[in-house]
Amino acid sequence: MPTFLQQAIHNDILWVSVIASLLAQFLKPFTYWLRGETFEWGHVADTGGMPSSHSALVVAIATGVGLEQGFDSAMFAIAVGIAAVVTYDASGVRREAGEHARALNEIITSLLKGHPIATIEFKEVLGHSRTEVIGGIMFGVGLMLLWKLGVQPLFLG
Repeated sequence: MPTFLQQAIHNDILWVSVIASLLAQFLKPFTYWLRGETFEWGHVADTGGMPSSHSALVVAIATGVGLEQGFDSAMFAIAVGIAAVVTYDASGVRREAGEHARALNEIITSLLKGHPIATIEFKEVLGHSRTEVIGGIMFGVGLMLLWKLGVQPLFLG
């Protein structure tokens, strides 16, 4: 009987999904640059941005489970439910929290003009636009389909 570690090492759905998430993060400096911003490697560690690595991860998992277990399986239903919650959170709740942070930063800046009190800077980019989430979804589905349908890039095969 294989051990937990042996099973996890051979779980291609897990690893392709993790790679999809990491690649999505790696693409962020390039997508910021393509939108006209300066190229900064620091965007690799940012929350928010295009594509959504959270969305890429969960939809790659759901796609892999569907391809392997069947799109009518309970496991696929669970994976889709989790993916729906994560993508909704990324484009809804976290995005709105970022908007609140932006408003708070503006209020603090205007209140403290001329005052020697240290300002608190809230992180404003917490979530994703719907376009960024859709980008992550397409990226995750695409990478898993490439893997499962046998079109494996050199770095994965």
